[in-house]
Amino acid sequence: MASISSTFPLLRKAAPRLSKEFFTCQAGRNSLKPSNVQQILNNATSPRQFRPGASRASTVSLELGSTVKPFSPVSKLSRPVGDAGGETPRKSFFPETSDKIVAYWLLGSAASVFGIVVFGGLTRLTELSITEWRPVTGSLPPRNAVDWDAEFTKYRSSPEFKLLNPRMNLEEFKSIYYMEWGHRLWGRFVGLSFLIPSVYFIARRRVSARMAGTIVGIAGLIGFQGVLGWWMVKSGLKDDLFAHGSHPRVSQYRLTAHLGTAFLCYTAMLWNGLSILREHKLLANPAAAQKALSLLQSPELKIFRRSVAGLAVLVFCTAMSGGLVAGLDAGLIYNEFPYMGLGLTPPKSELFSDFYSHTPDKSDIWWRNPLENPSLVQLDHRILATTTFTSIMSLWAYTKYSATLKRMLPAACKKGMHGVVGFVWLQVILGISTLIYLVPLPLASAHQGGSLALLTSVMILGGRTWVPARASRLVAQKLAMSSGLPRNTVPSGISIHKVIPANGSIDTRGLDKSFLIPST
Repeated sequence: MASISSTFPLLRKAAPRLSKEFFTCQAGRNSLKPSNVQQILNNATSPRQFRPGASRASTVSLELGSTVKPFSPVSKLSRPVGDAGGETPRKSFFPETSDKIVAYWLLGSAASVFGIVVFGGLTRLTELSITEWRPVTGSLPPRNAVDWDAEFTKYRSSPEFKLLNPRMNLEEFKSIYYMEWGHRLWGRFVGLSFLIPSVYFIARRRVSARMAGTIVGIAGLIGFQGVLGWWMVKSGLKDDLFAHGSHPRVSQYRLTAHLGTAFLCYTAMLWNGLSILREHKLLANPAAAQKALSLLQSPELKIFRRSVAGLAVLVFCTAMSGGLVAGLDAGLIYNEFPYMGLGLTPPKSELFSDFYSHTPDKSDIWWRNPLENPSLVQLDHRILATTTFTSIMSLWAYTKYSATLKRMLPAACKKGMHGVVGFVWLQVILGISTLIYLVPLPLASAHQGGSLALLTSVMILGGRTWVPARASRLVAQKLAMSSGLPRNTVPSGISIHKVIPANGSIDTRGLDKSFLIPST
């Protein structure tokens, strides 16, 4: 007991010292040296920092461009993740912007996809010929008479040969075989010409992080497109997928899915290529770019921006309805315009026929007829095409006769609108001609290419109209860097409220240990 009681006086003497050591911020204590305090007082009382006749209390503010430095380990916890409190951030593996060569490669890939879409339409119209899918060994055509005879034997077992071409000879078979083989070879070229450069650009850090992910996604979409193409062809080689004795054709659902995936691949390549070029153009003159982006963000152009986005969706949907028309050969009926028989539309009993129902209660006629009835499918395509044409011409009239748009819409957007008008007129002429002349190969192929060209013109107009968030951020960063401001600057308007008496004395207890610059 004596030993325990003897330790109490020692604990009483050590308690103030221990509490002082445990609860004092060492980083702030080290920075509060007499020289530092004197420097803070000198800066605070410098006559250059205050206006004559200033009020008794002033607000100490951080100037734009000052870097906030931590004064204790606890203060670091309040900072955003990745902010080292004024320390240089770790450099990313990828650059901020992608190289221009990546943009040219994406646009070249888009042009190749454009060509294969047109050529694919021709291939489908010349019927099917290859009955197997061999991604590697199928790259080479038959090389001798034995190989040709084997391929022709496989084709003779297909329903297409039995119902459509029972009198076809080997030479005629070779003509359609080379057509389909060329389409498949082109597809392999599209895949390899995209995959190999994408690996190089990502490995060599020629693309930004966002663009690297986009390129990987497009590469996966191309691979999926190849699988989808064979899935479509397979539907035309089995007679259990269509009614017995009917015209053998590929499934209109699979054909439209194959066409839609090709459109998505093309649009992704085109849009990202144009986006890279646009970023470089904006960053070349950030001051002018900021003014142009601010103009496009004005509320007066909001309706125009949304209308262009709506046009892109409408053109895509119209093209997909054209895929249904092609899959059902619906262009071979009602070969006149604008009438369909005795009126603008066929009779209702024909448009919603019970023939296409697969259920006893006929409850599916409302969705099967728009997708499987050639008469209603063609009518839907006419309605969508007319709506697209009317919408484009209405938007053009809005830009031409609206005083606000005539004054505020940039010249590039006006030129893009004129291009959309030209392509929609061309597409209407091609569509009507294809229908009237019973779907000849040249016109049908041109009409399919025209739909993709019209979508291209709308996307180009969108690239000139929509405000890219990423490009705006890069322009703002470059403007800040050109002004001599570091990346982790404190935004304007942020201030630290500390009261400084007029006599210049300052209480430094609890102050942030960053540089204090009194407001002027």
